[in-house]
Amino acid sequence: MTRFAVLGTGRIGEMHAEIISQQPDASVSWCYDLDGDRAQATAEKVGARASNDVDAILGADDVDAVLIASPTNTHVELILKSAEAGKPILCEKPIDVDINKVEECRERLRSFDVPLQLGFNRRFDPSHRAVAEAVARGEVGPLELLVITSRDPGPPPPRPILEACGGLFRDTTIHDFDMARFVLGEEPVEIYAMAANRVDPIFAELNDVDTAMIVMRAESGALVHINNSRRTNYGYDQRVEAFGSEGMVRSNNHRPTEVSRYSGAGTQRRDELLYFFIERYRAAYEGEIRDFIGSLNEGRPPSVSFEDGRRALLLSEAAIESFRENRPVTVNFD
Repeated sequence: MTRFAVLGTGRIGEMHAEIISQQPDASVSWCYDLDGDRAQATAEKVGARASNDVDAILGADDVDAVLIASPTNTHVELILKSAEAGKPILCEKPIDVDINKVEECRERLRSFDVPLQLGFNRRFDPSHRAVAEAVARGEVGPLELLVITSRDPGPPPPRPILEACGGLFRDTTIHDFDMARFVLGEEPVEIYAMAANRVDPIFAELNDVDTAMIVMRAESGALVHINNSRRTNYGYDQRVEAFGSEGMVRSNNHRPTEVSRYSGAGTQRRDELLYFFIERYRAAYEGEIRDFIGSLNEGRPPSVSFEDGRRALLLSEAAIESFRENRPVTVNFD
């Protein structure tokens, strides 16, 4: 039985705690949040205890692993505290929005032999994963084009989340950069990004963008296209398409049902897309936690490493540089 401390019990931390509590070989022992009432409410739901003392939680005998779902600007501190306590870590993405803090964290982690998995949950989505596996098997032949569409139903609350998230490329596109690396099975070497403000003036006020198109070239010559928007009026739009000389594989959007309706009101009408990321990626979050627990039980390295998180953020930084300077940028992972 792997006993977890969940650090951060906002909407995603609460979901993680619920998923852990449903596993046959895991449980939640402790919940922490700066909002004590929120931590207590989540703890009561999953049969855990709540505390506002992180150090006490990390020193508790009934904590075997830590799940970090706190605000991004606390991730590095909590990663290092957990590593120092010798606790395996599953941390939500990103490591931080400041690449310098990520590099410093990377160096300090060299002193600890603690498993750490980054929360790029979309790798565990059954549909997206099937695309990556099909590409790896050569079903489409040598990969020529990879197209990733990732459009949110709406932006997060302006304050404080938007102010702290690091902008579109570090907050949203970082998932797509990781997905590109996952499906490609190789590294992007060049990137060109265009972006605009088309959704809400708040993004321009925060020196951010809300709409973007990114093109990347991989080591093999395969081309990647990513398109992002902070708004759709039809639900959470999440698609991955891999194309090669032998065909195409595609991960399509999800709906509550796959029923089609035919009537005088319309032909082949279908349910709207799932609207919220927790609904759309519930199976992915479950798969992520199962994989992390499995890695601990089997003594194998986590499937998604700190380095994966670092490289996705470096791609975000390269995209920002490309957008600001309006030119292609060579990606450097050193």
